[in-house]
Amino acid sequence: MSTHSVSAAPVDVVIVGAGFTGLAAALELAGKGRSVRVLEREEGIGGLAASFDIGEGKRLERFYHHWFSSDEEMIRLCESLGISHLLEAHETRTGMYYANSVYRLSAPLDLLRFAPLPLRDRFRLGLLALRAQRVKHWRELEARTAEEWLVSLGGRRVYEVVWRPLLEGKFGKYADQVGATWMWTKLHLRGGSRTRSGKETLYYVKGGCEALLTALQQRLASLGVDIRTGVTAEAVHTEDAGVSGVTADGVFHPARQVLVTAAPQLAGALLDHEGADHPAVPELRRRWSAVKYLGNVCLVLENNRRLSDTYWLNVNDPDFPYVGVIEHTNLDDPGRYDGKHIVYLSKYLPTDAELYRMSDEEVFEYSLPHIQRMFPGFDRGWVERYHVWRAEYAQPVITPHYTRVMPPVESRVEGLYLAGMAQVFPEDRGTNYAVRDGRRAGLLIADRLSSAASAHPVRESE
Repeated sequence: MSTHSVSAAPVDVVIVGAGFTGLAAALELAGKGRSVRVLEREEGIGGLAASFDIGEGKRLERFYHHWFSSDEEMIRLCESLGISHLLEAHETRTGMYYANSVYRLSAPLDLLRFAPLPLRDRFRLGLLALRAQRVKHWRELEARTAEEWLVSLGGRRVYEVVWRPLLEGKFGKYADQVGATWMWTKLHLRGGSRTRSGKETLYYVKGGCEALLTALQQRLASLGVDIRTGVTAEAVHTEDAGVSGVTADGVFHPARQVLVTAAPQLAGALLDHEGADHPAVPELRRRWSAVKYLGNVCLVLENNRRLSDTYWLNVNDPDFPYVGVIEHTNLDDPGRYDGKHIVYLSKYLPTDAELYRMSDEEVFEYSLPHIQRMFPGFDRGWVERYHVWRAEYAQPVITPHYTRVMPPVESRVEGLYLAGMAQVFPEDRGTNYAVRDGRRAGLLIADRLSSAASAHPVRESE
């Protein structure tokens, strides 16, 4: 058993990570009267939904965000926090960049104008989503790759022109290993956000994730949740009986229930020390390290004019370094950013890739000629400021039979739980599922605490 020279006051639950998963779990637990402490290494809360200052008191997410009409957890969270009036619906335009041309793909008729495919294959592309809807449960597809399934639905040519570049842009060397379940979820999600006319409606909070996180933090504070930012978790301690607490920046935080909301590899690293004495730890670390992940580089431009009228531009050009160009101010009003036009350029990639390891200035300079090729009228003088953000663990690689790899929330170490983007399967990463799985983890931990209290009731002194 480890001894600790500096200890904080004990709590019922310590949560590692103040992203939406950790905060949603804290909200559930605190609402049931449990004492909760959240430890976050960043200076602010929000994780990948955290914001940064772009001047004049304006805040912007580091990585782009929006919600679909099917994102019920986020909508419900806004309602519970009393900010549903800030949730705004926007009809958006989407498109595809292929062979040095931009093609609009916002409505069904746009498919018939998609010149890179012969007319017959355009119909196949249009029917593909309808055929995908016939799959009633993801388990029907768990053994198949995305390539196998998409070719069966739309044919080889549709796959090569439309789907292969997107999969390779998103997953790189893992593209041919991606499971059909991942693509099925994407098609279902996008279909559910379209109006009867086929146009896509997306939601965004006025004030961005910052407004939502501020309201959430205030609610958590009112419930007595202790959120400590700028504090790095170093170790999760276990004994034969189970978890005993977390050390962060040299301070031990005692708790018999610990929820880690980091990527599985990072969670496993917290158990790589002499104080992790539980016999299940070696196998737990092995399983947690089995999930493959990609990082992300996101270049954010503050422009003085807009690039196009498209919000979401998928890139099907293997020579373009980003998989998507997201012009945020074609979703939200540029007037909220002092008239600036905000553009995100996103790339998923291994963290040892050259682009990931470049300096911020090198990323910007490298990207300029590619942007100029895509938008011939673009000039670097349009860019008033730029920012580069990186996430080491951004996208889990979803393979066939992913359920064999996916870690369960409740580990074999009593009192130790893991919840994060690697476990939202069959859905894909997103804040809606972070909130959903955070709530579920919170409810599970609350139930375990209640069961333990029932098994060991406190006796009154005679």
